[in-house]
Amino acid sequence: MMDFQVVVLAGGTAKKLAPLVSKEVPKALLPVANRPVLSYVLELLESSNLKDLIVVVEGEDAALRVGGWISGAYVDRLHVEVAAVPEDVGTAGALRAVAHHLTANDVLIVSGDLVSDVPPGAVAATHRRHGAVVTTLLCYAPVSGPSDTGSSAGKDKVKKSRYNIVGLDPTRQLLLHIAAGAEVEKDIRVQKNILRAVGQLEIRADLMDAHMYAFKRTVLQDVLDQKDTFHSIRQDVLPYLVRTQLRSEISANGLHKVEDNANGRVSSQNYVTWMSQHREIAPSAYQELLALSPRSPENALRTHKCCAYIASKSKYCARLNSIQAFSDINRDVVGEASHLSGYSFSSQNNIIHPSAELGSKTTVGPQCMLAEGSQMGDKCSVKRSIIGRHCRIGSNVKIVNSVVMNHVTIEDGCLVQGSVICSNVHLQERVVLKDCQISPM
Repeated sequence: MMDFQVVVLAGGTAKKLAPLVSKEVPKALLPVANRPVLSYVLELLESSNLKDLIVVVEGEDAALRVGGWISGAYVDRLHVEVAAVPEDVGTAGALRAVAHHLTANDVLIVSGDLVSDVPPGAVAATHRRHGAVVTTLLCYAPVSGPSDTGSSAGKDKVKKSRYNIVGLDPTRQLLLHIAAGAEVEKDIRVQKNILRAVGQLEIRADLMDAHMYAFKRTVLQDVLDQKDTFHSIRQDVLPYLVRTQLRSEISANGLHKVEDNANGRVSSQNYVTWMSQHREIAPSAYQELLALSPRSPENALRTHKCCAYIASKSKYCARLNSIQAFSDINRDVVGEASHLSGYSFSSQNNIIHPSAELGSKTTVGPQCMLAEGSQMGDKCSVKRSIIGRHCRIGSNVKIVNSVVMNHVTIEDGCLVQGSVICSNVHLQERVVLKDCQISPM
């Protein structure tokens, strides 16, 4: 891994995470178990001895805040360059902005909102072993049942639009097709030359793209240069490389002339076949991917590979890319994925900071966290929730399946259920919140 360059794409103030994000709290600093979400990726990389990083943040103000936090939290631990790029440039645009800083043969691109225990070295090893131009981390998509409160908000962690329809070769190492669920209705379309090359294609809808990619640097830079309309790695760059891998545009040293039409679909001269979803098709003997045409060695030399590393089902992998995901990940990191939290849990399977104060007959249940300096009055109940630093909570307050950030005041008799309360919010007496997100004015 030492000869990989690492770029962390930390986002900015993502609109779809409003009101959780703000100028004061960019996406990278949103709390997961009272730690910035970005800390999970940085420590995952640090554990793999990847300590020289470029962190790309959208917006000057957000970059200053993220850079300031990194400087304080990781001094003498990591060497991090924070690069500010314009807002809404997309992940491909963010990479273009720092492409001139990339010099290693291979580049590891990681989303700053990833919370996972999958070692980056496994992705890098797959990438190097196959000589791929891109290798993507695929994880099993999490699905949860209805929450205990009966709320439908947490019913499905993975909505249809967030599924990935993935096509793999029989070894499940070559990535031959990828599309977002929103792009697919009844059928999906796959090129015939892919079927000819591999003989058999397995279609999967239970895997999610974790937004951790190993790229061959020269190919990545050439694609970004020549495809200046590409906005997203996931939606533009990766599908482009996948669908052109059995054509001879990309050589070992970079990009050759490409014959895509303007709307990003393969040219009409490339025949396609239709097949039903979730079905194994075209059974035949598996052929080596590079043995496309023995009469055309030049094509074989230029053919590139796109690979996938599929994490074990036992590994945790989630992205904080929606408000629902924010709640789910916070709950998981003090629950089933507590090993990621970095905290020691009590015999009651919770975390109560020694400086926190609890009133008479107040209970804090398992899979809960109460941070330093927070105070709770009498006869309160906390279940499956996280409470931040220096909060003031009155008497007879019930908090269930919720995240309460820092410096929040909750007066007597309130009920907070399935909600997120942002820092510095003040709830007056007997307020009832269910499935809400509250931020200060």
